[in-house]
Amino acid sequence: MKKILIKSAELIGFNDPQNGQVLDLLIGSDGCVEQLGNDLSCAEAHVINARGKFISPGWCDLHTHIYYGATDVSVKVSDVGVKTGVTTLVDAGSAGEANFVGFREYISVPSKEDIYSFLNIGSIGLVACNRVSELAGLSSIDMEKSLDCVNANKDLIKGIKVRGSGVIVGEWGITPVKMAKKIAKLTNLPLMVHLGEAPPLADEILDLLTPGDIITHCFHGKRGVNILEDMELFRYSQKLASQGVVLDIGHGAASFSYKVGIFGIQNGLIPTTISTDLHSRNINGPVWNLSTVMSKFLAMGMILEDVIRASSVNPRKAIQQTVNNLIAPGARAMFTIFELQESELMLPDSEGTPLNLAEMINPLFTVLDNEVIDCDAKVKFNIFPKPGVEHTPKYINLGAC
Repeated sequence: MKKILIKSAELIGFNDPQNGQVLDLLIGSDGCVEQLGNDLSCAEAHVINARGKFISPGWCDLHTHIYYGATDVSVKVSDVGVKTGVTTLVDAGSAGEANFVGFREYISVPSKEDIYSFLNIGSIGLVACNRVSELAGLSSIDMEKSLDCVNANKDLIKGIKVRGSGVIVGEWGITPVKMAKKIAKLTNLPLMVHLGEAPPLADEILDLLTPGDIITHCFHGKRGVNILEDMELFRYSQKLASQGVVLDIGHGAASFSYKVGIFGIQNGLIPTTISTDLHSRNINGPVWNLSTVMSKFLAMGMILEDVIRASSVNPRKAIQQTVNNLIAPGARAMFTIFELQESELMLPDSEGTPLNLAEMINPLFTVLDNEVIDCDAKVKFNIFPKPGVEHTPKYINLGAC
């Protein structure tokens, strides 16, 4: 295999001291960083001219649904992974203990991307999402078998997932969240909890969380239970975030509001991680892919450095992966090369509200081990027209090809 030489890229999102500098990066044929510096050359290397572009740690999507073929909402890894700039995907609860073996064999093993899972507290996972609840009754959770599954798959399972909203838990209320937290505690893993419609109340859920736990859908706009309508809940979220609880976006088809997000950002509540909650019901809008969600946060007022960190090193930290020395000699090559592209797109949140995106974060290449992958995802946006302009959905190319 050839070496890879990336020329004149601006480093962004790294914890390394070289962050912010424009440097060359040489990756050896073994897929590890060989050298970082100025004016590097290598006659036998595959050269990427990245002048005027950025290079960041490989993007990590903390909330996806990729158990394709085993649930009715999952998408293919090949549609949402390296071809969109994403090197690491975390499936958030598609698999439970009863069907996790298939996730390992048919999703994780064949994928070139790093694949991890938050194990669903419900034994069947999201086999028939929102048609057959994974928390339908007492027999839906088997704590002993869930513990056995986690202990047998610690390399892949990086947390426990529970959907703590009324439409899922029904008369159970807060009980499934408590059971999920118990399993997380016994296995020394974080709990990812889906916030949604009450009951249970958000306050009840937040009371159970400890540093490292993850609140997904933190900027949802559901009435009566969002941080914009409840200032006490907003301040509580601030307190938890300062203590190390992860605030995760989990955009999804029904769980992200520009109005709530802009309020949070303007008042100092910055999300820890930006994720998609990608599945078959939102991949064609309003989510599309991770870079689109990242671009929305750029338009909402987050600075580029924070957006990149929230999509790379921060989610890596949330799943107990290394976040330091990612460009040091010997480090595994996991990088995303991207540019900022001028845009006139108006894209919706989960509520259908449009926002003008003046710039799009456009992935160009993914470098994973000793391979360079062109980012060639073409996305059809349902574009909101500007006043007086006829609405014509169109394709834009989110990649180098």
